[in-house]
Amino acid sequence: MKQQRADQLLPVPVLEATGLHFAWAQPPLFAGWSGRFLPGVTLLSGEEGSGKTTLLRLLAGDLVASGGQLQVGSTRLDRDPDGYRAQVFWADPRLSLYDQMTVDACLAMVAARFRSFDGKAVHGLLSGLSLLEHRHKPLFMLSTGSRRKVWLAAAFACGASVILLDEPFAALDRPSIAFITQQLQVAAVAAQRVVVLADYLAPPAVPLVSSLQLG
Repeated sequence: MKQQRADQLLPVPVLEATGLHFAWAQPPLFAGWSGRFLPGVTLLSGEEGSGKTTLLRLLAGDLVASGGQLQVGSTRLDRDPDGYRAQVFWADPRLSLYDQMTVDACLAMVAARFRSFDGKAVHGLLSGLSLLEHRHKPLFMLSTGSRRKVWLAAAFACGASVILLDEPFAALDRPSIAFITQQLQVAAVAAQRVVVLADYLAPPAVPLVSSLQLG
């Protein structure tokens, strides 16, 4: 029987960050930060101001690091920024940029960006998040929690290799928390997808592949 090399038996990371440098001021928030993200759900935790949201934005390519390298599979951000970002989902529900767009228009925008967007899953996601009756409303007409739900539905439908979620349970009602927990449980056993979840505490009942503490 042919023997496998030891390095062939190791899990292969979907997302890798190497030597990231970033500063809003001095001292730098990140100085040579590295991380390997395996398939499944990774918790990114830390106190207020520790850099959780900033790191998600760096991983998304939404913020540009002053040094270091980011890679999804074989695609490096510095060499192929469009190809990299096409594999990473990130949305900040606090932004007002899309407030004039309807729920359906926002989902259509995400569908146009990601080739693997699962249009068949959208109805079930909107139903599970109690958004079906709101799908023709612009975002500015929705509550804070409902706006967050729109981007959560988009995240779980997008089919991206990397999904970045910032405090996904904030401002959600209990049924929606339970529904998002179910989606994360499914993501936890995905073979080729990473979910990086930034929050203060680990979500109950969601198995984690790893946990990273900032600060």
